Amino acid sequence: KKGFGGMVVFGIKGGMTAGAKFIESLKLFSHLANVGDAKSLALHPSSTSHSQLTEEQQRESGLTPDLIRLSIGIESSDDILEDLEQAFKRV
Repeated sequence: KKGFGGMVVFGIKGGMTAGAKFIESLKLFSHLANVGDAKSLALHPSSTSHSQLTEEQQRESGLTPDLIRLSIGIESSDDILEDLEQAFKRV
């Protein structure tokens, strides 16, 4: 309503492998770690931005292997939902 996007964070069934596959399956979302962009962004921290940490270190910092982070941009909501749906089907 005020012109800004939202952050969506969720766990995906299947852990690290499913999380990485979900991100790779997205077509509209860019695979970047920054937030607040005008375009939709997606990140699987365990296999990207925090991959240098052990699984134990990731968990200690609040990251689980199944965690997906989406920053929703200004694209059409129908296009965003369509991209998410097709990615979920591939996991």
